[in-house]
Amino acid sequence: MNRMFSCVIFALLTASILADMSPYSYSPFRGSTLGEETTLRGRGRITAIRMWSGYNSFIFGIQFRFGPIWSRTVGSKVGALQEIQLFEGEYIIQVSGKYGRYIQQLIFVTSRGRFLIAGQPTFQSFNMFPEHKDAELIFIGVRFQRALTAIAAHWAVVNQTTW
Repeated sequence: MNRMFSCVIFALLTASILADMSPYSYSPFRGSTLGEETTLRGRGRITAIRMWSGYNSFIFGIQFRFGPIWSRTVGSKVGALQEIQLFEGEYIIQVSGKYGRYIQQLIFVTSRGRFLIAGQPTFQSFNMFPEHKDAELIFIGVRFQRALTAIAAHWAVVNQTTW
């Protein structure tokens, strides 16, 4: 009986440790259900972000750079351009913002405490971050209809040698 109890405890501890070590997590869509859904992804780590927003308005467009290559722009290049270039070894650890019918504001926070903010802080708040402490943003899901209407985040622990 004592040996069986020990085996059960060992199995439970092993399962909980493995569950905690999952290298991938997903932050579901925040925003409205309006618009066309797509993903913004590429090869390599995210090394820069661009966003376009109107004065007291929405996030109209977003673009990531993966390694040295810029992705396509999701949405449109309308309004003021905001951009952040990430340093070597720096990565995105949090995505926050505000939404109503459209994404009103987006904030990307880096592992070095820097951030990129675009848009206006109005309506409902959201905050996305990975489940694993060493994970980073690897790509996003976006809905758009004239402007961004929703965003989802995909996180993973990135092996530096394979990226």
